[in-house]
This record gives sequence, structure tokens and C-alpha cells, in this order.
Amino acid sequence: MRRSTRPPFRSGGLTPQRETVVDALIALSADEDEAARVLKLGPTQRGEVAVNAQLRTSPTMAAVDRYTGVLYDALDAASLDAVARRWIGGHVLVHSAPFGPVGGLDPIPAYRLGASSSIPGLPALRRVWADAVTTALAEAAPRFVLDLRSEAYAVLGPVPGGIPSRYVRVVSEGPGGAVRALNHFNKHAKGALVRRLAAERPRLGSAAAFLRWADAAGLRMRENATGELELFASP
Repeated sequence: MRRSTRPPFRSGGLTPQRETVVDALIALSADEDEAARVLKLGPTQRGEVAVNAQLRTSPTMAAVDRYTGVLYDALDAASLDAVARRWIGGHVLVHSAPFGPVGGLDPIPAYRLGASSSIPGLPALRRVWADAVTTALAEAAPRFVLDLRSEAYAVLGPVPGGIPSRYVRVVSEGPGGAVRALNHFNKHAKGALVRRLAAERPRLGSAAAFLRWADAAGLRMRENATGELELFASP
């Protein structure tokens, strides 16, 4: 682990937004009761307030190792070999509420803040992040973006219209061919997809190329009427 107050992104243009959100989160932590209310913390979670208070001095670790939960369990980044992890570092962005998009291997500290949180004295996170993130993505100019974020995080930084991209939804097919979105398995399927991409490292410059790779990899995917990609998974 190493220390860093400003995890890097491909553009320094996000520094003001990061400073603003981190300052507000640290200030909020001065009042434990108010912080617990704002962050919707239960009695056993109040230690998270102290974690936020130490944002600028606490140890850091790579984003894909920092986060936990269903998606990151399926990704299991710690078990990937060095080449796959380097691919993640060069191709994967993780959208953080206090830091915006960070590279998969960028070092970040522990924190507690969600995309839908509203910090007193700070505009809605969507207003803080959306324009700046869209600009940063435009400057980074990726050839193709596969957007695996939840809707709550996608609105924090829409992909610029000039960059080829596709939003991915995880769905299942029910009786009569009815398609419905999944929740828990949505996260697992996305984590497993990123792991597969990191392991195989295909060259993908378009949605069509991605769909061809997915088909060859045995993944059932299709483009729907709105242009989104649907990944079929079993609940």
C-alpha cells in the first residue's frame, strides 16, 4: 500500500471536484450523529465516520482490491496474474463517489459514500461530477467504452456522445421469452465479465467486435432496440 491524496485519472481536470467532495466528507465527519444520518449508517456502522475523517492520511490500495461485494468477489482481482492485472490498470475505470473515475489499479483510501448520497453544503453529486467526468472521458478519447456502471453511477459521468460506447444490462429470460433485469446476479455477471476480459484481453474497438468476442466466448449477449447490450445470466 502507499499513500495518495489524489488518485490519478487520465486527466488532471478532476482534481477540483475531488478536493471539493473530500473536503465536504471530512467536514461532515466532525459531527458523528449528522454523518450517520446523512450516510444512513446503523449503530454498528458508525466507525465509518472515523474512516471518512481520515481520508487524506489513511493507507491506500488499488481500487479493484479496495472494493468488496458481489461484483468484486466475481472479479477476484487478487487471483489474476500480473499480465491480467496490468490490463485492468490500462483498460478499467472504477467510478468512485468521492474521486470520480479512477483506474482499476489506482490507489484509493477506504471511505463511505454512495452515488445517491447528499452531503450538506455540497451540490448533488451529479452536479459535481457529470460535466467534469464527461470532459475527462472526452480528453482520454478511448476507442470504445463498455459501460458496466449502475444507473446511479452512470449519471455521475455520462460517456460523451462522440465516443463509441454501449451500456450493459444483465437480464434473464423467463417463460414465453420475457426478459427482465437482474439485481444480485447483475453484479456477479459484470464482475465475471471483466475477469474474462482481463484474462483473454481481446482487442475490441466497437460494439460489433465485442459481440463477436462474446459469442466466441460462449456468452449470450445481444443489442436491444435502444442500443444497449443485454447480457443473459441465470438467476
